Amino acid sequence: MTGRPTVTKSPPALIPPDGPTPGGTLPLSSIDKTVGGLVNLIQVFPRSSLSTARDDQGAAAAVAAMRNGFSRALVPYYPVAGRVAPSGLAVDCTGEGVLFVEAAASCALADVDGLECCPLLIPGELLLPFPPRGEKLDGHILMAQATMFTCGGFAVGISFSHAVFDGQGAAQFLKAVGELARGFPAPSVAPVWGRDAIPDPPSPPPPQLTEFRFVKQVADISAESIARVKDEFKQAAGEGCSTFDAVTAVVLKCRALALGAALPDDAEVCVAFAAGTRHLLHGVLPAVDGYYGNCVYLACVARTSRAVRESTLAELVGAVREAKDAVAAGFASWMRGVGRFDVPLDYSTLILSDWSRLGFDEVDYGFGMPGYVFPHNDHVDFVAALNYVSPPAPRRGGMRLVLRCVEEPHAAAFAAELAKFA
Repeated sequence: MTGRPTVTKSPPALIPPDGPTPGGTLPLSSIDKTVGGLVNLIQVFPRSSLSTARDDQGAAAAVAAMRNGFSRALVPYYPVAGRVAPSGLAVDCTGEGVLFVEAAASCALADVDGLECCPLLIPGELLLPFPPRGEKLDGHILMAQATMFTCGGFAVGISFSHAVFDGQGAAQFLKAVGELARGFPAPSVAPVWGRDAIPDPPSPPPPQLTEFRFVKQVADISAESIARVKDEFKQAAGEGCSTFDAVTAVVLKCRALALGAALPDDAEVCVAFAAGTRHLLHGVLPAVDGYYGNCVYLACVARTSRAVRESTLAELVGAVREAKDAVAAGFASWMRGVGRFDVPLDYSTLILSDWSRLGFDEVDYGFGMPGYVFPHNDHVDFVAALNYVSPPAPRRGGMRLVLRCVEEPHAAAFAAELAKFA
């Protein structure tokens, strides 16, 4: 490849529902209202992952089937074809549809390292959809862009409204799109709106936000390192732990070591993570499996900086497990209006989200499963954030970390600590 890669985009177009849909206004839940903004992700489909049927039909047929999948999915998921109301408290079921962009890159996926490296060798914004010039992003619930590379591979960029979906819910919708694009008569999981079933306790005051200059980093934790931490915990506690527990303990310790003298010994460092709570709402939601709204509770591990630095990884795994065990009681208290799940949003707090099990890497639009999925949310500078994603082959079995959680003075030290577990 010579020169900087370019992407040529078609004008953005709306894909409306494939049939008539209800109108009206649907209120968002109390959890939906605490989040907002657009979440961006990119699904990478190398030529080797493409299904034989679609590969034989060619790119045009593959994208046409994908568009049809969106159109059909918007009938049962009709609120997604609407717009978030200006108040941010409801969805107006206008039936307008989702924005879709077709695009072609001037290079092969291999020319940009399969979109696996950091920083990306092609601007991520070129792979993401945007509305027509002059039209605001506000209100759009989901937008998609399918970019064809010269090798025959695809990248699918998705932007979804966090006020309407959590990660599991967005993946559920995209799986439905894929199923219908592949000719299923209906989604395998029927969608449930059900926002009015979520309790509405008093809202906490809005947090005080500070803008940071986070450095984007990517690090891999190897399967061998994860197994070693699990073995250490089993020897200490006499029981097993999950990959999430082990990796979160590593992240907590590495970040505390990297911050070092930036925080006093008695300063509290926190790792908060969004724990799914659908399983706690049996009998509350009309159906738990199909619910696609926000359904999480923030669990938090909080220790002094010195305690984290001096703790063994086995001890930190135990702290993560204690935080997970407390979710059910904390969520039940919140539902009664007795507690709330806010955490301090300052430099000492890291908020992580485990994307490795949400299902974004199980979406098949007819291209086959993606070889790699990653978030691209470089606009988030008010909270230290980390996403766990499944690493691309051949590093499967480990965990990839997509990080925006330290500023430049601590970036090298953080990378060096994480590298010990690569």
